[in-house]
Amino acid sequence: MTTTVFSSDIPDTIAADQQLMGQWLAHKPDTESVAGFVPGPGIQKLNLTFDIAKLRSALATCSSRNNAALDKNGFGAFSLTRRPGAEVETPNDLSGLFHTRIDDSYEEVAREEPVDEFAFTEFHPRFEDTYFKTVHDQLSTRFPIGRMRVLSKGLYNCNSWHRDPEPRLHIPIVSNPGSLFIVNHHVTHLPADGSVYFTDTRGYHTALNGGESERVHIVAALPLR
Repeated sequence: MTTTVFSSDIPDTIAADQQLMGQWLAHKPDTESVAGFVPGPGIQKLNLTFDIAKLRSALATCSSRNNAALDKNGFGAFSLTRRPGAEVETPNDLSGLFHTRIDDSYEEVAREEPVDEFAFTEFHPRFEDTYFKTVHDQLSTRFPIGRMRVLSKGLYNCNSWHRDPEPRLHIPIVSNPGSLFIVNHHVTHLPADGSVYFTDTRGYHTALNGGESERVHIVAALPLR
């Protein structure tokens, strides 16, 4: 037997909702700090910095060379490290294992194949004469570094919502205030000023570019045993 519930049987929440709405509308949103970096769980800034002008010069040099063109409309990538002597790069080398939830079952599924980050020990000879080699050297003196890639994201573009097996370092080279990084519940802009950012991509995360110009980052994996 179905019981019909009339509106008179539902507790009156009008006054409570009106009070809450009044509080919310009285609070003026912060529209200034969103244009800068705000640290939070899963996203922090290192003390190490690089010369942004040299980073951009190296990007221009690398992008002009064969097999290093970036897609300015969607997702583009090229590798700065490789397995020693490896002349052929596989599609999985530019991606690798990640986990995601794809439907309303909320069950995790694995995508693509694992990558041995510890195997990517050689800086690519094609780019050894650029400032990116200095970046790799400086990072490697501090931490084990796996795949180091240059990743681009076109305007009005977003990655999938997923998690990776290891954390990553991000060094923005080209950015805009609408370019954001999200780890779990924390979101912030990563300015392209030579800073190095730790992103704990073992948590669910995405990168999005809601701005009107492209976004280009160096992304270096931090391998874990």
